[in-house]
Amino acid sequence: MTSKTPASASPEQAKPSRSPQLLLALAIVLLLVALGIWYATRMGAESTDDAYVEGNIVQVTSQVSGTVTVINGDNTDYVAAHSPLVTLNPVDAEIQFERAKSNLARAVRQARTQYYQVQQLEAEVSQRKNDVRKAQDDVRRRNQLASSGAVSREEISHAEEVLKNAVAGLEGTQHALAVRLAMVDNTTLRTHPDVLVAASNLRDAYIALHRTQISSPVSGLITKRSVQVGQRINPGVALMSVVPVDQVWVNANFKESQIEDLRIGQPVELRADAYSRDTVFHGTIVGLDAGTGSAFSLMPAQNATGNWIKVTQRVPVRIALDAKEVERHPLRLGLSMRVSVDTSDQTGAVLNTTRPTRPAYSTSIFDNELKDANQVVEQVISANEDRGRNNQRVNL
Repeated sequence: MTSKTPASASPEQAKPSRSPQLLLALAIVLLLVALGIWYATRMGAESTDDAYVEGNIVQVTSQVSGTVTVINGDNTDYVAAHSPLVTLNPVDAEIQFERAKSNLARAVRQARTQYYQVQQLEAEVSQRKNDVRKAQDDVRRRNQLASSGAVSREEISHAEEVLKNAVAGLEGTQHALAVRLAMVDNTTLRTHPDVLVAASNLRDAYIALHRTQISSPVSGLITKRSVQVGQRINPGVALMSVVPVDQVWVNANFKESQIEDLRIGQPVELRADAYSRDTVFHGTIVGLDAGTGSAFSLMPAQNATGNWIKVTQRVPVRIALDAKEVERHPLRLGLSMRVSVDTSDQTGAVLNTTRPTRPAYSTSIFDNELKDANQVVEQVISANEDRGRNNQRVNL
C-alpha cells in the first residue's frame, strides 16, 4: 500500500503575513505625531474648565414708601432703561406737592409784604426826621424871641415838648425799621430765607411725587421679581432685578500653578457648554484678582492647624468678551465656559496699575429730578413776585 505525500506549500503561503505589524507601527507613528502636534500647540497656552459667565444684577428699589398699584414687567421680560417698572399710589405725594406749592406762594407774598413794610417805614423815618427838624426850628425861633418877651415861657416849654415827642417818634420808627430790615437786609425776594425754605420743601415734595414712578436704571431682562400689587413697600427693599445681558464677562479660575505666564491683554478663546464646539467666543484678559477665591470667602480656611492638608488654590481671572459675538450668541449668567489663553505674548502687566478714567457703570434716570423740580419752583415764584419792585437788594 503506497502512502501519498502532501504537496509542498508555495513560498507565498509559507511566508508569514506582516500586515498587522505594519498597521500597528503606522498607528504608533500617527499617535506620536498627534501627541507632538498637541504638545506644540499646548505650549504657550493655559486652559481651564473652571470658568463661568458673570454679569451685573441690578436691583430695582424704591426711594420712597408707598403701596404698589401697577407692575409693568415680569420675569424674563425685556425692559429698556428709563421704562416704568412699578407705580406707587401717588395720592399722598400729590397732596404734599400741592401743599408745598401753596406754601411757597404764600412765602413769596409774605416776603413781598416785608419789603413793602421796609419801604413804608423808610418813608416814615423821613417824615419823622422832617418833624424833628421842624420842631428844632420852632424851639430855636422861640428861644430867640424869648429875650424880647414876645414869646412866653409856657410857649417855649410847649415847643420843647413837641421836639421831644418828634425825637421819640423818630427813634421808635427807626427801631421798627431796623426790625423789618433784620428780616430782609442783604437779600432779594429769591434769596429770602422764608422763600428758600419753602422752595426746598417744594423740591422735596416734587421729587417724592416723581419717585412714586419707579423706572428701570438699565436695559435688560427682568429676574427675581418679588413685589406684588397692593404690597406696602419701604425704601431700599429690592422689588426685582434687571440683568443687562450685554454687560457680561467670564471669570476663569486658574490654578495657582497656571498664573505665572498670564498677563493682561492676552487673547482668549472660549467655548460655552450651552453651544456646540463650533461656536467659539473670543476675549481678552482684563485683570487678575487680588487674591484666591478662598481668601475672599465668607469663612476663609484656617491652615494654622496640625491637620493641615494642602489644597490647590485658584485665582479668578476676568475676561472681557467680544460684544458682537455675545450679541449673536447670547450668554446667561452662570453658564459654564471652557477657556484657553494664548500666553505666548507676555509683555502685558501682571496686575492693573492704571486708574479708571470714567465710571465703569452709570445710570441717568435720576439726572433730571432736581432740574425739573427747579423749574416748578421757578414757575411758582414767577407767578407770585412783583418783578418791578421786589428784586432790589435792601441794605441795612
